[in-house]
Amino acid sequence: MKHFAVIGGGWAGCAAAVELASDPGGHRITVFEAARTLGGRARAVTVNGRTLDNGQHILLGAYSATLAMLKKVGIDRQEVFLNLPLQMRYPTVGLDAGMDFLTARLPAPLHLAVALLRARGLTRADKLSLARFSTSARWMDWTLHHDCSVAELLERFDQTARLTALMWRPLCLAALNTPPERASAQVFLAVLRDSLGARRAASDMLLPRVDLTALFPQAAARFVAARGGAVNAGAAVKTLALGASGWLVDGVPFDGVVLAVPPPAASKLLEGLGLEQLRAQLDGFGFEAITTCYLQYDPALRLPLPFYALLDAPPLGRHGQFVFDRGQLDAAQAGLLAVVISAAGDAAALDQAELASLLAAQLAAQLAMPALAAPLWQQVITDKRATFACVPGLARPANASGLAGLVLAGDYTAAEYPATLESAVRSGAAAARLLSGAA
Repeated sequence: MKHFAVIGGGWAGCAAAVELASDPGGHRITVFEAARTLGGRARAVTVNGRTLDNGQHILLGAYSATLAMLKKVGIDRQEVFLNLPLQMRYPTVGLDAGMDFLTARLPAPLHLAVALLRARGLTRADKLSLARFSTSARWMDWTLHHDCSVAELLERFDQTARLTALMWRPLCLAALNTPPERASAQVFLAVLRDSLGARRAASDMLLPRVDLTALFPQAAARFVAARGGAVNAGAAVKTLALGASGWLVDGVPFDGVVLAVPPPAASKLLEGLGLEQLRAQLDGFGFEAITTCYLQYDPALRLPLPFYALLDAPPLGRHGQFVFDRGQLDAAQAGLLAVVISAAGDAAALDQAELASLLAAQLAAQLAMPALAAPLWQQVITDKRATFACVPGLARPANASGLAGLVLAGDYTAAEYPATLESAVRSGAAAARLLSGAA
């Protein structure tokens, strides 16, 4: 029986641990996670006695690896997600009313065609622009010969300014967490392929009803423990070395290692192993912030929809891009709204109380609900290195490290998707298969 170490208990590390623990070879797994809570950048946090997520996530029906992994560890998809059709819906009565785009429960591509016909807030030119883009992208098989920025791609296909502002820009920010002016068009097309261009069920939006740690990492830990493995939280690994007959993790021998930590931490642990080219690649990543602001109101408060897109205008103090009614996902969080800001560098630089006040005022104006300007309490959570900056032509490392018995896992490894939970799970499972197959 082989004994493998998984360094990092985020979604990639948990996926790798589950994959290794379920291998017919009967491997023994030990997971090391520096934080007290599993989940990495998608985990629960405790703030003033309340359990919140460190960021709001939406999954897609196309996330086949994630959904399969959840099923493997005993999570019932129907219980943990609110399943919604693909949509981009703005408040239609308040300040700066946007559009209302909602796909129909019809087979693809009829679901998109009907949504386009019914969409409110878009002119005929906007709708023709969207139809032209979708048709061209399908003809291109959602692939570019040479990557460019999303902004360049939209200009190339003559997308209207209004459609860009209401559809393409917020989708790019939400999916790639990188502004369109410097986001990869090829990665953006891959996301659109599996949302706007997918079969209807694959394009469905899945909103977690439970906290992100309970959604997968906790169940993964139980799965590993039930098969003789160990999951150690609050256990930061300080050294990784190649021993005479295997790998040494803080001096403890293992037959192989999955290194499932963010690029900077991975580079530090790889120091002295002769992998300077890989370390340079890891050190070359840029990062983008995500800010989530929780605003608590009277528990009786309920928005007309589970979530809305918002028209942001940072120069005018409107930083919010999406708002989620947490009470419609979890009854225990009635009256709690979560406002999300992707690529949040400018907003994150503001004083937290100031930012929360600006976001509350934005909600009150755009939803035409004056009471939203005065929340009962607020909490701003910013992850300054939430994801890598998904820029054109970015060279992402493979799972293989170049050394036997050592593999990398993380949403930053080579993949067609940006830094999503699906990318993390796919990478973790692939790394585990690579390591197990070589053992």
